[in-house]
Amino acid sequence: MTIKKSGSAIWSGGIKDGIGSVSTESGVLDKAPYGFNARFEGGKGSNPEELIAAAHASCFTMAVSGTLGEAGMTAKQMNTTATVSLEKVEGGFAITAVHLNLVAQIPGANEEAFQAAALKAKQNCPVSKLFNATITLDAKLEG
Repeated sequence: MTIKKSGSAIWSGGIKDGIGSVSTESGVLDKAPYGFNARFEGGKGSNPEELIAAAHASCFTMAVSGTLGEAGMTAKQMNTTATVSLEKVEGGFAITAVHLNLVAQIPGANEEAFQAAALKAKQNCPVSKLFNATITLDAKLEG
């Protein structure tokens, strides 16, 4: 089975003075602005790294849900933040690291099984498999 999803981008102008927009097939993003200022100088708009971080956080969290289910656990709530590191390297820029921070509420969960599920999800979620970067994880079980 192959599932295909798409996103698109439009760009006008030079790298520093140009502006672009990014859209998703679902319409969740519809011509959301992005540009150099948003990416490198903290300006308004989106950037590829935050979109990648959101994709990784959502994919990983779904994968954790699946691995928890395999272990007989169901989360009441899980919150994941993915932090993507973009660094200047030889030949340009590269995403060198992603840090996943998971905080979960899972009634009756066993800490060891929770940590194992989180680690398995980190290693096996489809977005994790895309990266040629170090992926680290902090997983905290609450309540």
